[in-house]
Amino acid sequence: MKALLQRVSSSKVSVNGVTVGEIGRGITVLLGVIPEDTQRDIDWLAEKIVNLRIFDDEDGKMNLSVSDVRGEILVISQFTLCGECKKGRRPSWAKAAAPEFANEMYLKFIDAVKKEGIPVAHGQFQAHMAVDIQNDGPVTLIIDTKE
Repeated sequence: MKALLQRVSSSKVSVNGVTVGEIGRGITVLLGVIPEDTQRDIDWLAEKIVNLRIFDDEDGKMNLSVSDVRGEILVISQFTLCGECKKGRRPSWAKAAAPEFANEMYLKFIDAVKKEGIPVAHGQFQAHMAVDIQNDGPVTLIIDTKE
C-alpha cells in the first residue's frame, strides 16, 4: 500500500458537488492499493498513521499523534499513487490493484483506522472527487508498506 499523508486543519471530499466526507483537524490519507497488499499491510499502515507524531506539542515540536490531539482522518482512494512514470510521458497503471480488490482493501483500511479509535470520513470509491485540503504546515509524508 502507498499512502500520501497530509496534516490538515480541515479537509473535505465532494462528489458531484455534494460533500461525502469532511474532517476538522487531522490527517488526509490518499491511499493506493497494489495487488500484493494483505491484511498485514492494512494493519501496519493504520497503526503507523494513527501513532505517527506529526502534530506540534506545547513547545512547537512534532511530538503528538492524531490520537493525542483527538483528530480525525479522511481517507481517499487514489489508484494514481501506484502509477509508474519512469518510461515515456504517459503514466502506467499496471502496478495498481484491480478495482474489486482495491475497494475491498480500501474498506478494510477504513475499518482498521476506526478500530484504532479515530473518527474516519472517506470518499467514494471510483468516483470523480473534488478534495479540498487545508494543509497545516505544510506537512506531507509518503509511506509505502513495501519499503
